[in-house]
Amino acid sequence: MKYQMQQTWRWFGPSDPVSLQDVKQTGATGVVTALHHIPHGEIWDLEEITARKAMIENQGLRWAVVESLTVHEDIKTRTGDYKKYIEKYKASIRNIAAGGIPVITYNFMPVNDWTRTSLDHKMADGSLALSFNWIDLAVFDLFILQRKNAADSYPVQVVEQAATRYSNYSSRQLETLASVVMFGIPGEKKITMEDMRRKLAAYDDIDAAALRENLCDFQREISITALECGIKLAIHPDDPPFPILGLPRIVSTHEDIAYFLRDVDNDANGICFCTGSLGASSQNNLRDMVKSFAGKIHFIHLRNVTKDQEGNFYEADHLGGDTDMYQIVRELLLVQQRLKISIPFRPDHGHQMMDDLKKNTNPGYSAIGRMRGLAEIRGLELGIIQSL
Repeated sequence: MKYQMQQTWRWFGPSDPVSLQDVKQTGATGVVTALHHIPHGEIWDLEEITARKAMIENQGLRWAVVESLTVHEDIKTRTGDYKKYIEKYKASIRNIAAGGIPVITYNFMPVNDWTRTSLDHKMADGSLALSFNWIDLAVFDLFILQRKNAADSYPVQVVEQAATRYSNYSSRQLETLASVVMFGIPGEKKITMEDMRRKLAAYDDIDAAALRENLCDFQREISITALECGIKLAIHPDDPPFPILGLPRIVSTHEDIAYFLRDVDNDANGICFCTGSLGASSQNNLRDMVKSFAGKIHFIHLRNVTKDQEGNFYEADHLGGDTDMYQIVRELLLVQQRLKISIPFRPDHGHQMMDDLKKNTNPGYSAIGRMRGLAEIRGLELGIIQSL
């Protein structure tokens, strides 16, 4: 028997423009989703989980991974009602296990989830991609958010270029930039500027070392519950994998991941290996990371980025970009043969292209671009698996 990756698809629930029937036609057999309507920190009731699972199974699919069970900010800062929220998180883990979903993905990014500065970077073929630009982030940080001492976070030339760009941007362009940076997860409550300022202030006295300890303390608690329930935990890397808006990042590098896997070393505690997030940093060798963390990879996101010397990047074709997807998929398949497991993966993000250019879609999550990525990776995987 040869072990291949489980093909899954991220779905944002009943309001997702991509229906479950659409998902079934992509070739995916599993769905990755969450109960986005439940506020962060509140318990996922078994009844809600069962209802969502039935909806998925009625289309001949299975709920393969929870993404994401969001971590409340009080837990990250270890302030306020963090103990109460940890207990609620454990209760959700137990209910998810009772519902029969085996993997939970989460992240520990402060304040903001994934961050981009453009949702419509135009590719040479006319499709649209997500992108990140340091000067645009500085425009947001310095002149829209007006974070205290924000200029200290950027090289002098970036501050100067940001000032010039800000003076040339229209009011509409500035509003669009702000909405993109604060976009968050589709289907969840949007953060306001005041929310962001208030949440950022909570990290004034929290550096990377303190946040790392808060993460490990949290992992120690929830992994005990996960072990009891037979759940695998998969932390998603920081996206992008470097400090932004004056906030520390602690799940960005090989060293970061090695630290908390070593500190909280049990079968439940593991990672979501995201080639796009980790690949946005030139210091990460993704193939070496697969080898190092082999048994701890509980979920996989496959996407690609093209970056420049300044650290700006855009999301490339799944088989294009700076990451050698052949080498990564091959290494992941070798891990699965050795461990005799099939790890769930999904094609992460995708270009808005073809007929989807005329539709309202969730940025990065339109159907056709992801289906292209899934098809390319499926073909790549089949070719590799036949040669092993």
